[in-house]
Amino acid sequence: MTIIVPVYNENESLDRLSNVLKEYLGHSSIKSEVLFVDDGSSDGSIEKIIDICKDPLFSYIKFKENRGLSTAIKAGIDHCKTPLIGYIDADLQTTPFDFDILLEHIDSYDAVIGYRAKRKDTLSKKIQSKFANKIRRSLIDDGIIDTGCPLKVIKTNVAQRLPFFDGMHRFIPALILLEQGKIKQLEVSHFEREAGESKFNIFNRSIRPLQDLFAYRWMKNRYIQYEIVEYKHNGNR
Repeated sequence: MTIIVPVYNENESLDRLSNVLKEYLGHSSIKSEVLFVDDGSSDGSIEKIIDICKDPLFSYIKFKENRGLSTAIKAGIDHCKTPLIGYIDADLQTTPFDFDILLEHIDSYDAVIGYRAKRKDTLSKKIQSKFANKIRRSLIDDGIIDTGCPLKVIKTNVAQRLPFFDGMHRFIPALILLEQGKIKQLEVSHFEREAGESKFNIFNRSIRPLQDLFAYRWMKNRYIQYEIVEYKHNGNR
């Protein structure tokens, strides 16, 4: 499994993050590695990442400039060489040790994703998320409990088929379902952020997702799907 970790100005979190990831890699239920995707950090994160990646189980991609979370995730998926992809945020509000909970079920599903039943966020963040989830359910009732949970395990061949767009990180489960994929949701642990600052605010947690919801609805209504029942190729072209 390749664990994709997007990083944007997380210098204060990287020492603890690397230590926790190293501990997990030593005990994980399957052989795993880590791929950092530096999204144009300007706080010294990339220098710390380069040092961490002296360990052969860690590697990194560095963007020329900040391109956003969806682009960072796509770059990680594009460069994954293992059969499975794990995804976790750099803030460690979820723990990589919960990957093993998800991995127990991945053989029977295209993706196993976490949901945060006991969230340790600020009150304002909880209210914004609750408001956004209510709107989401009214517009695209895809059955996803916690679309913002950053802990996921996805089969690589499934992830690499997904249609990508800016903001797609909010719709990974919905896009898998659109491809007729099977998803299982499991409760995972959630923790308070110990270092660094959240990159989300009322605009990119509420207004932008609302715009993306309409974009997703448009795409879903026009999504091309077909099933071939017979194909004959004579080999003359």
